[in-house]
Amino acid sequence: MKKVWLIMMTFILSFALLGCGAKDTTESASGSSGGSDKPVKLKLGHIAAENDPWHLGAKKFAELVKEKTNGSVEIDLYASSTLGNDRDLIEGMQLGSVDFALVAGVLSNFYEPYAILELPYLFRDREHMQSVLYGEVGDKLKEDLLANTQVRGLEFWERTPRQLTANKKITSPADLEGIKIRVPEIPASIAAWKAMGATPTPMAFSEVYSSLQTGVIDAQENPVALIESTKLNEVQKYMINTNHVYGYVMLTMSDSTYKKLSKNQQKAIEEAAKEATEYENKIVYEQEKELLEKLTSAGMEVVDVDTEPFMEKAKTVHGEFAKKSPEAQELYDSIVNTK
Repeated sequence: MKKVWLIMMTFILSFALLGCGAKDTTESASGSSGGSDKPVKLKLGHIAAENDPWHLGAKKFAELVKEKTNGSVEIDLYASSTLGNDRDLIEGMQLGSVDFALVAGVLSNFYEPYAILELPYLFRDREHMQSVLYGEVGDKLKEDLLANTQVRGLEFWERTPRQLTANKKITSPADLEGIKIRVPEIPASIAAWKAMGATPTPMAFSEVYSSLQTGVIDAQENPVALIESTKLNEVQKYMINTNHVYGYVMLTMSDSTYKKLSKNQQKAIEEAAKEATEYENKIVYEQEKELLEKLTSAGMEVVDVDTEPFMEKAKTVHGEFAKKSPEAQELYDSIVNTK
């Protein structure tokens, strides 16, 4: 009888252990770090104003994530540098204190080859930029960013070309002499504007309006949407259509946050990012004409120029940045050779 009892207990114990193992396997499969669909509230920050296409795209993204996760993931939005400037946001994602951010050129301070994307007159036109960002080159850029920074690039969002604004009418590189122009903290931007004849001054965007107002700087450069949404027309008289950078903003995510979510939540976020990209890309170009009319109605004069002389000078620094590393050279060549 005792022997039978021992056999029965052994069988029950073995079954219990097997059940625990199955449970552990199921739980670990639900997320890359054993997460489940438990409710979470996450933070997304950016430097633009609430009426900017960035924020409208971010709002759409948050709505889609909530819908696709049945409310288990909610995203709070923080516009206008509320969570800090671009560098602060990236560092926050690395530390896990910021979950999502919309960032662009400052990424090159964390993974140097990204500086190539900020070179003025790198992309021939919008179509060239799209072919690069939404093709094999873009996929590799996201993979390399994650491997080197622990920041996950979800999707590239389009921006209209960057234009120069100033209180002096500028029609050629010669007119840039002595002009103090604010540029992002991006080496490629600094070098290119210096080559074009200006005196570049790196500065956080949150300081630009007051610096223009007080004369600390004379000029700045950004897409039309950011110029209008932050009312730079109040402190700048001219917008010069230099079309010097066909740029992007990247919807990024802290990899540590990503790993805490379930696989269902991760998938929902990736799907929402793709759908929000289509939404943002559409409105950013639809709004451009309307925003230009607002700027001109407010007294800003739009100046069309021959961009060829600006392009010739800016391109003199391309080789300098391409040669910084084998990775940078490979990226530069792959962009130039993309049709």
